Formats: sequence, C-alpha cells, structure tokens
Amino acid sequence: MSYEAYKVLHVFAVILTLTILGGLALHAANGGGRESNRMGKLTGILHGLGLLLILVFGFGLLARLGTGFPAWVWAKLAIWLVVGASPTVIKRSPGLSPMLLWLLPVLAGAAAWLAVYKPFTG
Repeated sequence: MSYEAYKVLHVFAVILTLTILGGLALHAANGGGRESNRMGKLTGILHGLGLLLILVFGFGLLARLGTGFPAWVWAKLAIWLVVGASPTVIKRSPGLSPMLLWLLPVLAGAAAWLAVYKPFTG
C-alpha cells in the first residue's frame, strides 16, 4: 500500500476516534450516564476500532518512512495512550468532559504537528 493511502486511512481513523470521544464527552457533560447511553456498546466498539486503525496505519506510515522509532514517534504513542484512556476518564469523572472537549483536539493537533515536522529526529 502506498504512503498516501496509509496517510488517508490513518487520518480517517483519527477522525472516527475523535468523533466518538466528542459524542461521549458531550453526553457526559450534559448529565448523561452509562445507563442513559443507548449507543454505549457501539461507541466502545468504534473507539477501540479507531484506536486499532490509528496504530496499524500509523505503523504502516512509519514502515514506509524507514526511520525506526525517533522521539517524535514515542510522543505520538503517548498521545495515543491518552486518547485511548479518555472514555474511562469520561465515565468515571464526567465533570472533566468539558475539558476533554478542548484537550482532545489540542492533542490531535500536537500529533499532527509531530507527524508533519518530525522534530527530535536526531
């Protein structure tokens, strides 16, 4: 698969994941809980799928670059872990949901910046 195809699929997976997280955060911020979320199972599945696709296509991009694991890749993996833990934060601390509504796009922007500029490459 070409570098460009991996990039499009990677971006699609990021959009899917952030869309799901935005919906969960808005639901929680408006007072919704686990019991009132009729789409809870589907959102969980889509979030997991999105994370998996981000990882698979991200590593596909990395393989096409042939650079190994520079520091910017580790920083992106750290962002991926935070995004992956977000549903748990939303469920356990719904009061943090409004903060996540701005923090998640900032993290996505930071990840995009890392991917475009590839700092700390050595």
